[in-house]
Amino acid sequence: MSEHQTMEYKQTWRSEYLKWICGFANAQGGELVIGKNDQGQVAGIQNAPKLLEDIPNQVRDLMGILVDVDLHQQDGLDYLVIKIEPYPYPVSLKGAYHYRCGSTKQELKGAALDRFLLRKIGKHWDGVPVPYVNVEDFSEQAFQKFRTLALNSKRLAGDILDEENSALVEKLHLTDGNYLKRAAILLFHPDPEKYVTGAYIKIGFFRTDADLLYHDEIHGDLFSQVHHTIDLLLTKYFRAMISYKGLQRIETYPVPEDALREAVINAVIHKDYASGAPIQISVYEDRLMIWNSGRLPDEWDIATLLGKHSSEPYNPDIANVFFRAGMIESWGRGIEHIFKSCLDSGTTQPEFSYEHTGLWVRFSFTAPDAGEKETTQETTQETTQERIILLLKANPEISRKGLADQIGITADGIKYHLKKLSDNGVIKHRGSTKSGYWEVLTK
Repeated sequence: MSEHQTMEYKQTWRSEYLKWICGFANAQGGELVIGKNDQGQVAGIQNAPKLLEDIPNQVRDLMGILVDVDLHQQDGLDYLVIKIEPYPYPVSLKGAYHYRCGSTKQELKGAALDRFLLRKIGKHWDGVPVPYVNVEDFSEQAFQKFRTLALNSKRLAGDILDEENSALVEKLHLTDGNYLKRAAILLFHPDPEKYVTGAYIKIGFFRTDADLLYHDEIHGDLFSQVHHTIDLLLTKYFRAMISYKGLQRIETYPVPEDALREAVINAVIHKDYASGAPIQISVYEDRLMIWNSGRLPDEWDIATLLGKHSSEPYNPDIANVFFRAGMIESWGRGIEHIFKSCLDSGTTQPEFSYEHTGLWVRFSFTAPDAGEKETTQETTQETTQERIILLLKANPEISRKGLADQIGITADGIKYHLKKLSDNGVIKHRGSTKSGYWEVLTK
């Protein structure tokens, strides 16, 4: 039998192997066999009776835990089997914490140690309380956005939504004693980066890996980040195929909007915010790649992630609020929804890959032909702005919300395009903000 998560072979005993015992105790437990080579063949050890007594005493004195050490014989050769139970609390060896992962042993430091210690006491990163932050510091716009979403989802009683912000935050379990949790800051603070480094999203359009043409950063509360990211991808970064059904204009994007939304939300919810790195979205002519620093649960791999699995959000407090807002389900079916959306639209299903730095999601699609009109950034903007001009001509008093409803993008997206048109001398607003009207100067 080869070495694996709960089995390790050592040909002789050395005191440094106490680190392996510590690693097993902090993980799932296991057996450390002394007197076998890496192939699991018995090589025998000297002084087995003495080690039988010394090893348990060293483990007890240096780590404060108990292990079973059994003497075995094969073909006249002695070997020891040290059985280590998984411990419910963190175990250290001379102040250092070790952890068994796969068939290797790691010393936990920095963010990895923080995650481990929190998990051992039954907490997640987003559930840690933060001093010196009050509900009064939060964004009223973020609260209103959540209330609107939760009212539509019907996953939170109306009387709770009518309560003051402080009571709402408490009902969402975003408090720990007198303190607010990290999740509350990410969800409702207008500038969460003040407390959490890297709590934003980067988008870039690349001609090649080394040739970045343009980019954006999306900041603010998590609801705004999701909203603005999807809006920017659809209105600025994607090449839209235009078709008509009768008089109705239909825009088809290379990644289905539902799949895109699910992928962005998953990245936001499952990100490891302790990493200090932003979510990064790279757009090319023929693909879109989303990276986040999230980590799979222990013993999970990509096959587990892509198969039927339970819901184990990396940030459960954040996930709960997104669930109440109707933006996710609570059954671990996000990837299934992405695949179904792609299947229904006839587009290629994405590829998922996992590495030690985080999770990648890659959507592939057909690049535009050389002679085909570009509609990434410039021409997608042109198409949207042409529609805005037509609507302004037909109804000069139309509101920003009215334009957003007609075109199908957010009010912030409309604001962006109106400013572009105004700066370019195409349109001009006459009168006051509330009672004025738009004048189309050209076209």
